[in-house]
Amino acid sequence: MHRLLESRRQREKEGLFVVEGEDLVQAADDAGVDPVEVLRAGDDVEPELLARVSTMGHPPRVMALFRLDSLPRGVEPVSLSLWRVGDPGNVGTILRTADAFGEPSGKRVALVSHGGQPLARLDPGVPVTYVLGAEREGLPDDVVAACDETATIPLAEGSESLNVAVAGAIALYEHRRGR
Repeated sequence: MHRLLESRRQREKEGLFVVEGEDLVQAADDAGVDPVEVLRAGDDVEPELLARVSTMGHPPRVMALFRLDSLPRGVEPVSLSLWRVGDPGNVGTILRTADAFGEPSGKRVALVSHGGQPLARLDPGVPVTYVLGAEREGLPDDVVAACDETATIPLAEGSESLNVAVAGAIALYEHRRGR
């Protein structure tokens, strides 16, 4: 199990993916998706192991391994792509929002705090994956360059930026509203 948690390549070869955190593991359970394995800190594994293999800023208390083919049919890629967003509260909020607004994929739009076209001007008829960065750092230049375009949520003068979960929710709402 440890080998599968650490190696993305091995997980992809095996058709597996990892879910970190109690809320997300519970959401999978609620959706009827059975895990291959569940590891709970202190019960099944030493907390240090989860901390070592976790991608989150704060080590989760639970991680689970799932088969990609166990997902319900009709599930599409998530409409938000997260770059180093590690706060569990923000990640959970973003996932619930993405679930509520649907599953556009397609062109990649980097959400940047300044300098992008106004979000409302994007073509709502085109599937989009909004790329969001960590609140303090934002998106690095190479990630922005890899996107098809950039967009900015217009803010009041003097405002620096929005919470990443709020920005994701606004982007999804604008896309849905424009359809």
